[in-house]
Amino acid sequence: MPESKPQNCTITLDGQNYEFPVIVGTEGEKAIDISKLRDTTGYVTLDVGYKNTGATKSKITFLDGELGILRHRGYSIEDLAEKANFLEVAYLLLKGELPNKEEFESFDADIRHHTLVNEDLQNIFKTFPTGSHPMGQLIAMISSLSAYYPKALDPNRSQEAKNRTTLRLLAKMPTICAMIYKKSLGHPVVYPSNNLDYVSNFLTMTFKHVSDHEYQPDPVVVDAMNKLLILHADHEQNCSASTVRLVGSSQANLYATTAAGIAALWGPLHGGANQEVLEMLNAIKADGGNVQKWVDKAKDKNDSFRLMGFGHRVYKNFDPRAKIIKKACDDVLNKLGINDPVLEIAKKLEEAALTDPYFIERKLYPNVDFYSGIIYRSIGFPTEMFTALFALGRLPGWIAQWQEMIGEGQPIGRPRQIYTGQTPRSFVNRGDRS
Repeated sequence: MPESKPQNCTITLDGQNYEFPVIVGTEGEKAIDISKLRDTTGYVTLDVGYKNTGATKSKITFLDGELGILRHRGYSIEDLAEKANFLEVAYLLLKGELPNKEEFESFDADIRHHTLVNEDLQNIFKTFPTGSHPMGQLIAMISSLSAYYPKALDPNRSQEAKNRTTLRLLAKMPTICAMIYKKSLGHPVVYPSNNLDYVSNFLTMTFKHVSDHEYQPDPVVVDAMNKLLILHADHEQNCSASTVRLVGSSQANLYATTAAGIAALWGPLHGGANQEVLEMLNAIKADGGNVQKWVDKAKDKNDSFRLMGFGHRVYKNFDPRAKIIKKACDDVLNKLGINDPVLEIAKKLEEAALTDPYFIERKLYPNVDFYSGIIYRSIGFPTEMFTALFALGRLPGWIAQWQEMIGEGQPIGRPRQIYTGQTPRSFVNRGDRS
């Protein structure tokens, strides 16, 4: 790639010109490097929500919301979802290249070696009140791993030590997610079966009963879960990835850093959106199932109701992940032959969004949260587990973001603010205050 000529941006403040470099990414993205703005001019920028702030350079994921492009390390999400499995994509995110046969087998074997969790972790579940949300439990369980592996508290140990922590997290996350589900039912835990692949092992730990020696996950379900995990694996500098980088920049250990990412993911504006989709569908069902009524409510500008799972704050024309997962959704529903009134409502809403001019003109297409919620429900996951499943898929992306940040020795994150509070005033003794 030929080198481009250095560019500068001139900013005029208080009648004086200041030059700042322009950074151009490999996909043509442009940024003004204002790292020295405050030191040079005394000014800071104000960007509420960081919507126009590039907090880092990254080689992991490229996203173009206008064109509906998502690539990991240069590979399109379409190719990865169609041709790779989740562990291959995890390896790609973490190491920068797809593994060859020997590399994959070694990576897979290392993860299988670490799938068991310490038996004492089960005692933690006893302290959770009945009905505790899976995400609250997942945050606590992942954070608690730092107590079982105290040598991992220093993120600057050897590369071998960091790799071992990464393998442990990838291996134990599905085991812990399955434990959370089993404990919610009062069922005994099903231990990992390391003769199974990553996704089949997770589904077996989740849905197999200890006395059922014949259980085998349906290949169509395994394929759909692989795709769902791949589609959630990383998504550039989103809320949870930025949280992981910010918390990790304080030199917090990877377990605590990941727990912070899970906490950020929990919100309904981020990873909790697929749960919101199913809650909306259940509300429509409880109201009698009249889909057109709710479509009309969504179109009424005076009505506060909004359809969950439609449109996207980044993708302006279409979500490339939704196109992929729609087919997987159709495959699962057709294979399992499920007769579910909630899923019938979902199909009618999908049809309305894809054919109604109101939704088409506003680009309110069904997004990945819409389809993922339908798939999870059809497989048998309760609504409360959806965001934990999102976290399972996002884990390698978080770790890759953390690795990149630590590897580059980035400084601790410390945003600035514009203070709008009281100016200096004198202290008044309590008895003299009016």
